[in-house]
This record gives sequence, structure tokens and C-alpha cells, in this order.
Amino acid sequence: MDRRTFSKLLVAGTAAAALPGLPAASASAGALEHVGTDALKHVKAGVLDVGYAESGPPGGPVVILLHGFPYDIHSYTDVAPRLAAQGYRVIVPYLRGHGTTRFLSSKTFRNAQQAAIALDIVALMDALKIQKAVLGGFDWGSRTADIIAALWPERCKALVSVSGYLITNREANRNPLPPQAEYAWWYQYYFATERGRLGLEKYREEFVRLLWKSVSPTWKFDEATLERTTASFANPDWVPIVIHNYRWRLSLAKGEPRYDSVEKRLAAVPKISVPTITLDAELDPFTPPGNGSSYRERFTGAYEHRTLRGVGHNVPQEAPEAFAKAVVDVDGF
Repeated sequence: MDRRTFSKLLVAGTAAAALPGLPAASASAGALEHVGTDALKHVKAGVLDVGYAESGPPGGPVVILLHGFPYDIHSYTDVAPRLAAQGYRVIVPYLRGHGTTRFLSSKTFRNAQQAAIALDIVALMDALKIQKAVLGGFDWGSRTADIIAALWPERCKALVSVSGYLITNREANRNPLPPQAEYAWWYQYYFATERGRLGLEKYREEFVRLLWKSVSPTWKFDEATLERTTASFANPDWVPIVIHNYRWRLSLAKGEPRYDSVEKRLAAVPKISVPTITLDAELDPFTPPGNGSSYRERFTGAYEHRTLRGVGHNVPQEAPEAFAKAVVDVDGF
């Protein structure tokens, strides 16, 4: 599937998702009507009905690409076709609370702690009968891929992780950073307040535009690009999921007891043994100093670190060729 077709299927799916109250099955059918067989797909996995884009040969080696916040699967519009053209089966799912992904029950707690999101992807792999895949991600997607690689390495053939090792340690998060470093995280503290929750609800597009510009200063996105992604934030669970994620990280919200054993393992800072390429974006304000040295010891298998010059936070959308090349290269380690 080429870039144009991939973009069309994403537009069809996110447009359907933007209609209030539209069930996931209808969104999928609408995408089919618009773009034929290259439509957004759905599968029941764990507590979710997961919406995802798929490209490439069905029998190809699997790559699962995971988006971050405030982004969606459009971050991989230029990455997925490159990988599909090289024979990979590329799966790009909406994380919980995004796009056409829906909770199966209205009674399910809208939990966004890191263990829950990682287990969503394991459940997706189980539902699609995928035993092992190359995992790639940035932001929330990096954290999710890191967790799977660390705790269930039998499910991860290789890893591409933007910003390196992002598994959250809530005890460490209690320690303050220097003011300049804290400044970049302003929105996380904003979300800790009721005013912040209401602000995100009311000013979704304005918030996304501001954050994109501040964390990707050289990325010249247009309004159409912004609108394609913000359409996926019409998901009724987007605000609850975002708010819970950031409050949980700051120990301001509780998770669920059923994830306690996983979180205990993650708190021990588990090492990652699968082949890995870490990517740091030069202009990303969240990139730690030291050219990857701060997390190098946490990767114990075949490893390479790459710094991307002139690139901001949204690496796959700003530097799709470099991201796709990392996936292909790490698969060959």
C-alpha cells in the first residue's frame, strides 16, 4: 500500500470516529465503503475493540507501530508504506481512548496506567495470532514497546524506541528536576488540576497545535494534518484516558489492583535484552542529555543509538525515512 492509500484509509476511519456515538463496527464499515479493502480494521482484544490500520503482505514479518500523545496513527502515514514495500505486515493500532478504539463495556474503568496500555497491545497480538513482532514507538508508544520488550521478550523480535528507556518509575517521578527541565512538562501539571481537565476538553485543537509547535519547532505541519489527527480525539474516552495517564504518573491517581504485579516488576527497572535501536531527536525538549548515555546500561542485547539532527518530538512523522530504516536495520541485528 502506498502513502496515498494509507492516508485515505486513515482519513476515512478518523472521520467516522469523529461522529458522536458512532459504534466501532460502523466506523469500520464506513472506511470500507470509502477505500475498498484497505480499510481500518477492528478486533476484540482484552477490554477493547481495537481499531487499527494494516498494510503490507499478510504473511510478512510483523511490525507493530505505536503512537504517542497528542498524536495518533497518522504519525506513521509515511513510515508504514515504506515498510510494507519491503514485505512487512505493518499494524498501526489506536491506543485506548483514541480514534476508533473503544472499550467493550461502559463499566470498565478508564485506566491509562502504563501496564494497562502495554497489556492492550499483548492482547491485540493474541487476538491477531501474532506470536512475535518488531515493535516501534515514540512517546506513549515507546513506553509501551519498552514494557513489552522488558517483561515479555518472547513477544518482541526487536525494538525501535524513541527517547530510549521510558518505563515509568513513579517513585523516581517524585523527585524534582531543575526548573528548565520541569518547564517542558507544564501540561502534565496542568492536567493535575480540574482546570486542566476542563481546558483539554474545551480547547483540544488549540492545545494540540501549541504542543506540536513547542516540541517540534522545525516541523511545518499544515491545518489538514492537524485536523486529521485531532479528529481521533473526538473519542469520548480521550480526555479521561489522557488525564488519568498523567495523574497516575505523578501518583495523583490510582491504577487497578490487577496490574499491581506488573507495576511491581516495572518499578524494579527491568533491563531490555532484545535487539534495540534507540532514537533521540535533537530538538525534542524531552530528549535526555548525553547522547543516550543515561539509559545505555538498561539495554543488554544488540544495540545501537542514533541522534536525529533537526528533528523534534514526533519522530516518525518528521523523519519517516530514518524511523523506517531503524526498523529494517534492527530487524537484521
